[in-house]
Amino acid sequence: MMGKCSKSLMAFPILLHTLCFLLFPQPLLSQENHFVRQPAGQLIITPHQRYNSDPQQVHISLMGKENMSVSWITEDKHTKSVVEYGTKSGEYSAKATGEHTSYQYFFYNSGRIHNVVIGPLQPSTTYFYRCGGSGPEFSFKTPPPKLPIEFVIVGDLGQTEWTASTLKHVDSSDYDMFLLPGDLSYADSQQPLWDSFGRLVEPYASKRPWMVTEGNHEIEIFPIIYPQGFKAYNARWTMPFQQSGSTSNLYYSFEVAGTHIIMLGSYTDFDAQSQQYTWLQSDLTNIDRVKTPWVIALLHAPWYNTNEAHQGEGESMRQAMEELLYNARVDLVFAGHVHAYERFTRIYDNKADLCGPMYVTIGDGGNSEGLALKFKNPPSPLSLYREPSFGHGRLRILNETHAHWSWHRNNDTDAVIADGIWIESLSSSKACSKTPDQRDHAAKEEL
Repeated sequence: MMGKCSKSLMAFPILLHTLCFLLFPQPLLSQENHFVRQPAGQLIITPHQRYNSDPQQVHISLMGKENMSVSWITEDKHTKSVVEYGTKSGEYSAKATGEHTSYQYFFYNSGRIHNVVIGPLQPSTTYFYRCGGSGPEFSFKTPPPKLPIEFVIVGDLGQTEWTASTLKHVDSSDYDMFLLPGDLSYADSQQPLWDSFGRLVEPYASKRPWMVTEGNHEIEIFPIIYPQGFKAYNARWTMPFQQSGSTSNLYYSFEVAGTHIIMLGSYTDFDAQSQQYTWLQSDLTNIDRVKTPWVIALLHAPWYNTNEAHQGEGESMRQAMEELLYNARVDLVFAGHVHAYERFTRIYDNKADLCGPMYVTIGDGGNSEGLALKFKNPPSPLSLYREPSFGHGRLRILNETHAHWSWHRNNDTDAVIADGIWIESLSSSKACSKTPDQRDHAAKEEL
C-alpha cells in the first residue's frame, strides 16, 4: 500500500500557518531598496507517494574523513538498514549495513529511521546508491580533498513556498556542502511536519552532505513527559559528534578540504562549567592551522544583532564563549534565528577588531513565521549590510588565504547577488598570528 499523510494531524498546522499568512496580505516595500519584499509563504505539505518499504526522506551527512552517513525512513518496520553503492549507475560494487531506530511522541509513532555509514569513499567522486534494497536510485558527490570548496549556508529553512524557492536557487549552481545553523522543519511538536520536511528536502539533501545544528524550533520540550527535548531532531538528524570527541549530537566539529567547521549548540549548556565549553576548549586547541587554515563556527542565536527581533538572546552564550573563538582566530561565525540577513565587520567584545571573526546572520531560508522587518536605528557601525529578505549564502574558499562570501536574495524567479565580500584568513595574517598578550606587549613597546 502507498503511505498516506494523516489529514487530521496536518489540519492544525495548516490552519496556524494560513493564519500567519493572512496577517500579511500585501507585499511589503523595502525602505532601503526599490523592490517588493514578499510576505511569508504558505506551508507546503509534501506527501508520501512511494511504497511503504521504499526509502523516503533520504539525506546524507559527512561521517569522518572518508565516510558518509545515509539516513532514510520507511513505513515498513521490516525493511533492512542496508545501502548498496558504487561509482556506476545501477552497478553496486559495495554494500554496508547499519542501524535503525524509531520514536514515539504522544500519539505519533515514527517510521523506521535507518542510519548506515558507507565508505571509505574517494573525494570528488559521484556515487550511486540504493537504500533498503528497493525504491529509486540516488546519487551524491563527495567533497574535494583540498581547497577550493564551496559551502551553501542558510538557516531557518522551514517548508514554505519561500523554502522551495530558496532550495531551487541553491540547486541552480553547484556546491559541495550544505550548512544549516538551526531551525529545520518548524514542526514545533507536530511530528508529521518532520516527515513532510524530510520529503521536501530529499532531492537536495540526498545528493550533497547536509551538516546541521539545532535551533529553538527543534527543542520540542513538554514538561514531565518530554523534559529533555530534541527527541525528533536527534533521531532523524544524526551528526558526527562522536568523531569529534563530543558527547552530544547538539554540538560537534568536522574537517573538510582545509576547513575546520564547528557546530555549536545554542540550546544546551554552554557556561564555563558545561560539557560543551570543555569540549570546545579541547577542539579549538587541537586545530592545526597548517592543515586547516580556515575555521568556521555555526550556531543558532546570533551573538551580534541589530534587528529588533530576538535582541540579546545570544548574549549569555557570547559572554561565555566569545573569548575562546577569538583566541583561536576563528574566521567566521554564522547564525540564524533572526529572519533576515545581516553581515558585520570583524568583531571582538562589541568592538571592531581585525583579529576577530566576521559575523553573519543568515536566518532567511523561508521559515513559516515571516521576515523580521525592523532593524534598530541609527545603524551600528559594526553592521555593514542588513536586509530583511529571503535568500541563501555561499562561501567559496579558494585557497589558504582568500575566500569569497556572497548573499543571494530570492527575487521572483532569480536569485540576485545582493551582497559580497572577499575575506582573508586570519591564519595568514601576521598581525593576528600573535596571542592577545603578545600583541598588547608589542603595542606597549611601540608607545
